[in-house]
Amino acid sequence: MTAPSSDIAFTAAVKVIQTSRGARAQYARLEASGGFRTEITEDLIGFLSGVDTAYLATATAAGQPYAQHRGGPKGFIKLVDAHTLGFVDLAGNRQYVTTGNLAENDRAFLFLMDYAQRRRIKLWGRARVVVGDAALQARLMPPGGAGRPEQVILFSVEAWDINCPQHIPQKFDADDVAGAIGGLQERIAALQAENKALKQQIAAERTSP
Repeated sequence: MTAPSSDIAFTAAVKVIQTSRGARAQYARLEASGGFRTEITEDLIGFLSGVDTAYLATATAAGQPYAQHRGGPKGFIKLVDAHTLGFVDLAGNRQYVTTGNLAENDRAFLFLMDYAQRRRIKLWGRARVVVGDAALQARLMPPGGAGRPEQVILFSVEAWDINCPQHIPQKFDADDVAGAIGGLQERIAALQAENKALKQQIAAERTSP
């Protein structure tokens, strides 16, 4: 019998704790339905189109974990094929911890947050670094992206899950807020101009013979 995809996170040790704390039945039902999603769906692609920040977790061969922020214009993480996501990795502080980890352990994890809609998505998979592929780099480089492209990271999705919004604070992107405020300011200016014109019209009517 094939293990459910959620076993990628729910190890035997995790299940023991779930049992001891009364949560096992809930996740047993999830496992009975197959576990986490494994296919890249249209919903996931739509979510990625609005993502401008992500956290990529890797580990050394010995298991020492490391998480690194990756960001860019919205939609910088792109669909490569039916099971693979990819993004251009820009030059940074040149520590190369993520790159070194992936050279000896390809297991990786992506953590994505949407604070405005209070959503979070977790993706488990395997990642690899691609250096020197100009065509792939050009394909994945987002329009308007800043920084110097150094390599590409390809992420093969093995399982993914959406968390509930519990405990996620609602926050809004500064550019989105600025756009909304700009629209309101334009509307206020239009109403003020309309109000001024009406007052002038009323005043003219009162003074006319």
